[in-house]
Amino acid sequence: MTQALATSGDHDFTLRLLTFNLQVGIQTSAYHHYLTRSWQHLLPNPKRRGRLDIMAKVLGNFDIVGLQEIDGGSFRSSNVNQLEYLAQRADFPYHYQQLNRNLGRVAQHSNGLLSRLQPQYIREHRLPGAPGRGAIHACYGQGPEALHVFVAHLALSRRGRSRQLDYLSELIAPLKHVVVMGDLNCTPDQLTSHSRFCLSLPLHPVRPLPSYPAWQPRRALDHILLSPSLTADAPQALDQLFSDHLPLTVNIHLPAACYQAVHLPSRH
Repeated sequence: MTQALATSGDHDFTLRLLTFNLQVGIQTSAYHHYLTRSWQHLLPNPKRRGRLDIMAKVLGNFDIVGLQEIDGGSFRSSNVNQLEYLAQRADFPYHYQQLNRNLGRVAQHSNGLLSRLQPQYIREHRLPGAPGRGAIHACYGQGPEALHVFVAHLALSRRGRSRQLDYLSELIAPLKHVVVMGDLNCTPDQLTSHSRFCLSLPLHPVRPLPSYPAWQPRRALDHILLSPSLTADAPQALDQLFSDHLPLTVNIHLPAACYQAVHLPSRH
C-alpha cells in the first residue's frame, strides 16, 4: 500500500483529500441506466463487491476520504457495510458512518469518512429540510488551530440547499482551518450566489471541475471548499469509478500552527 501522508519542508504538511459519491456501487455510464439499472438501488448485484475492491485500490492513496451514497449494510448491498469494507480493503485505521435514511433491511443510506489520521472528535449533523441529508464534522487536533473537515451531501432542491447552507454557515463561522467537501448538488454559480455561505464566510472553492455525469462530465456538482489559511495544489477529477459522479481530489497544505495542533505523524 502506498503511504499517502507526505511532508515537504519544516513547516508544510500535505494532506491528500478525496470526495466521491459512489452511488452504492452501481455502474452507470449512460442516462438510460438510471432506468434499466434502477433495480440495484433495492436488490443485490453480485458484481458490486468487485467494484468496491477496485474503488478501495484508488481510495487507499489518500489521507482523508469523504463518501456519499454508501450503504451501511442491507439487502441491496448483500448485507455488506460498504464503508467498513472499503476501510478494511484500503487499510484506513479510522472510519465513521453517518446513517441518513434508515430503510431497515432494504437500504441504509449513509455518508462516510475514511481517515488515516485519528480525529479528536467526530460529530454528525442532520441537515434541515426533507429527511435523508446530513454532514459529518471531523476535528483533527485541539484549540483554535485544529483542522475541521466537513463531509456533506446536500438536497436536490434549491430551497432545501439554501437552508442547509445556512445551517453549515453557522457551524463553520467560528472555525479557522476548514475543509468542506462532498456532493453539494449545485453548480459553482449557485453556490456563490448563496451570500451567507460563500461571500460572508472565509471559504473559497478549489478550482471547480465538472464531475457529473461521469461518462460525459458537464456540471460541477461535487466540491472541495477551503478556508484561506489552507493552500492547495491543482485539483483533479479521477477516471470514472462506476458511479455517475467522478471522484475529486486535491492536495492541501497545512500552515505550521495547524500542523502542530493536529500532531500529524511523519512519513517514513
